[in-house]
Amino acid sequence: MLNFCTLFDSNYLTRGIAMFKSLQFQCDDFHLYIFAFDDIACNILKKLNYVNVTVISLNEFEDEELLSIKSTRTKAEYCWTCTPSTILYVINHFKAESCTYIDSDLYFYSNPKVLFDEMVNNSIMITEHRFTKINDRAKIAGIYCVQFITFKNDSNGLEVLNWWRNACNEWCYNRYEDGKFGDQKYLDDWTTRFRGVHVMNHLGGGLAPWNIQQYKLIEKKENRLFFKTKKENCKFEAIFYHFHYVRYYQKGLIDIGWVKIPNKIMKNIYIQYIKEIEDALTIVKKVDKEFSTILFKFNFANHKGLREKVKFIFKIVTRFNLFKKEKLRNK
Repeated sequence: MLNFCTLFDSNYLTRGIAMFKSLQFQCDDFHLYIFAFDDIACNILKKLNYVNVTVISLNEFEDEELLSIKSTRTKAEYCWTCTPSTILYVINHFKAESCTYIDSDLYFYSNPKVLFDEMVNNSIMITEHRFTKINDRAKIAGIYCVQFITFKNDSNGLEVLNWWRNACNEWCYNRYEDGKFGDQKYLDDWTTRFRGVHVMNHLGGGLAPWNIQQYKLIEKKENRLFFKTKKENCKFEAIFYHFHYVRYYQKGLIDIGWVKIPNKIMKNIYIQYIKEIEDALTIVKKVDKEFSTILFKFNFANHKGLREKVKFIFKIVTRFNLFKKEKLRNK
């Protein structure tokens, strides 16, 4: 059985459900441990009572050390701080042979088992950002992305996991400082610092806004996606995509961030993903009619600063998958 864990609050609940549904569709034998970071998410998830899911509240999860540093971190920083602790919690409390942390805004297009087959006798698996040249932020954000990270319950795995937890508890902030950034820059030297660390080879693991420009979508069979590299012409199948920075605003606006996404990727991947989030919202509203996915207020009369930051804004034309791209403009 494959053991996964993730963490999110109510702001990411619909994304977390969409991620789980995609994993459920692609993977036959798995268990997902969800660390609910607020009461709203916890209560809704427990009412939904999904098979193959264990919901863990903050009251169950947080220990004295985490509680002592919680007030020194922002909400995002605290989530980053807790990432290694969630993995360790699953291994210690549920005696899992291994555990893979996955971000809640991933979406699976194929069975991730092929990724684990790469590990062979290694104990840890990490994923490269694979930045394109124009989007390269490795010096600040790190070579590797915490989005999908595996630890086996063995001496090598626990050595690295405990080291990472201690490092994050000591320092984990949303800024670059002394070679550190959040929970992520710590991974940069793991292949030389520790034994048993494998870097994922499969290009289909870790598709994301910061690297998708170097790949060409060549085929779509139902929910399966096939790409090839533009330089080497190497064909591969998508395993998961990281929908980083998908944000909901008022007035039906959805922001997908600063990175330019190819139109074909927008049409074949992003629009379908937004529909999956809408479907998840329908599920959630059946148990909580007042629930909303809106994260940010958007004021058309005063959006100059936002206009400078955001390159792409999408407006929902219908509740389903009809969207149109529109530039920010004065109303």
